Amino acid sequence: MPHDHGHGDGNGGAHGHNHGSSGHHLHSHMAEDDAGEAIRALAAQFIEGFVSATDKAAFLRLAGVPLEIADPDGGPALKLVDIALTTEWQVGTASPAFGSRELAWMPFPGDLVRERTNMAFVYVSLQKKIARDLRDFLAAVHAVPGGIGEAASVDVNRAQVFTRC
Repeated sequence: MPHDHGHGDGNGGAHGHNHGSSGHHLHSHMAEDDAGEAIRALAAQFIEGFVSATDKAAFLRLAGVPLEIADPDGGPALKLVDIALTTEWQVGTASPAFGSRELAWMPFPGDLVRERTNMAFVYVSLQKKIARDLRDFLAAVHAVPGGIGEAASVDVNRAQVFTRC
């Protein structure tokens, strides 16, 4: 994980990254896969807490979820109106097939099928609707560079934008 200090000794010299008196590393960096796993764990706990909370609005305020966000295109502010929970089951995997324009698909046996639940914060204005992914919110709040690190799935600034026609 990036950190906000230089590695100089204060006299213009560099002391290297492992700068403890014993040569041990004095601070750590979370690997991208570990950061992704941390965000997934936080998301699971957040969803569980939200679902069981007797006062959902208070839960959102305590968690620091913004009730209003700026329109990325400069329009009127968007207001939080819905929380969407989605559940998906991964029943197989697909990847590019060698020498073909088709995907190679491998269905999972029953015991490998996995359930995934996610949450989105739905904001609206008169012009648009934006769904902000919980994992993106958590990655931004916890300063995880690049989102959760899942290939082609989450970007810190990702939002589904629907423009009213």
